[in-house]
Amino acid sequence: MKIISIFNLKKKTKENYRQLLIDKIEGVVEQKEVTIGTLKTTYLLSGNGKPVILLHGAGAGAVTWYPSINTISKNFQVIAPDIVGYGESDKPDAPYNRPYFSNWLKDFMKELGISKAHIVGLSQGGAIALQFAIDNAAMVDKLVVVDAAGLGAKVSFWPLLGTIWMNSFPSAMANRFNSRYILHKPVNRDPNHSSYSIAVLKYKGGQNAFKQGRGTAVSKIPEEALKQIKNETLIIWGKEDQLFPVAYGEAAAQIIPKAKLNIIQEAGHLPLMDQPELFNTILEDFLKSE
Repeated sequence: MKIISIFNLKKKTKENYRQLLIDKIEGVVEQKEVTIGTLKTTYLLSGNGKPVILLHGAGAGAVTWYPSINTISKNFQVIAPDIVGYGESDKPDAPYNRPYFSNWLKDFMKELGISKAHIVGLSQGGAIALQFAIDNAAMVDKLVVVDAAGLGAKVSFWPLLGTIWMNSFPSAMANRFNSRYILHKPVNRDPNHSSYSIAVLKYKGGQNAFKQGRGTAVSKIPEEALKQIKNETLIIWGKEDQLFPVAYGEAAAQIIPKAKLNIIQEAGHLPLMDQPELFNTILEDFLKSE
């Protein structure tokens, strides 16, 4: 029995990869779930204070935020959901466009009794955050978007190929190819995050968001809609982002009325992994400022 127990602990499973990432986060982190209608949403919860909702990109799930949760939870209550279609949350047949995700987030916040929160969105999560601020301005305190989709960026051939390959035929080889386009230095990402990303995509329904969404969640948000965002906004961008060039962050900072831009050097599409200490300082200072 002891041998079996040790073997099980060392098995490379989706759940084990996820738990190793959660274990990497210092402090107390709870994994919870809530069912809204028929859909289950799993989320990570840490800290106390004003709520900060962290929205991951089109990848692994809430554990993408493993470099930041501990720092932000020292002054805030961090809620990091697995967005519907990702991580351990349900993966229904659905349109997976921005209105769908925006409605999901509204229902999620209401179910948790959160009337207003700071919203932080990474990549596709940034596009969702922008849409949510347009649709539900009163539910957003400060808005932060990190290398955000939805701002009109046209992905060049090789990064696009990497994204399609990873989401259609997930494997270690596809991940290695794709990683060079989402990180300034792929070694900066915990390998368990890569492994979990692959495992989620291989799991039942794991490719639904990519295949059924067909890129609609990251399509360009009209400038007139962006001009409607009146929340105090911070745009963070990795200078070396090969997926969404920094020029799109610079342009958005001129369109969104109360936006300011912070560019992080030697960082790609995931600056929270390439430059975690600097990223966390920038994010925390903005959220704490009056």
